[in-house]
Amino acid sequence: MAWVVLIASGVLESVWASALGASDNFTRPKPTVLFAVSLVLSMAGLAYAMTDISVGTAYAVWVGIGAVLTVVIAVARKKETLSLGRSALLVVLIGCIIGLKVVS
Repeated sequence: MAWVVLIASGVLESVWASALGASDNFTRPKPTVLFAVSLVLSMAGLAYAMTDISVGTAYAVWVGIGAVLTVVIAVARKKETLSLGRSALLVVLIGCIIGLKVVS
């Protein structure tokens, strides 16, 4: 169960990171509220997962999932471009996240 919560928290990390960028320095109410709610839920989920998963592993997985999905969201919104090199590095990062699960 801790791994499911950790993955969901990583997804929420990408939500709050994207909402933070869209909040325009907290001047837009909807993205600001989305940022606050997803931040709290993401942190609560990470804290819960750390009761069963080591801190280093949980944090690395959480950040990795959040980082990959934040890039995917930015590319989908056409705010960033995805080169072959960036794509390859994101695939390596996903492989590392999976590897941390396998060896834990």
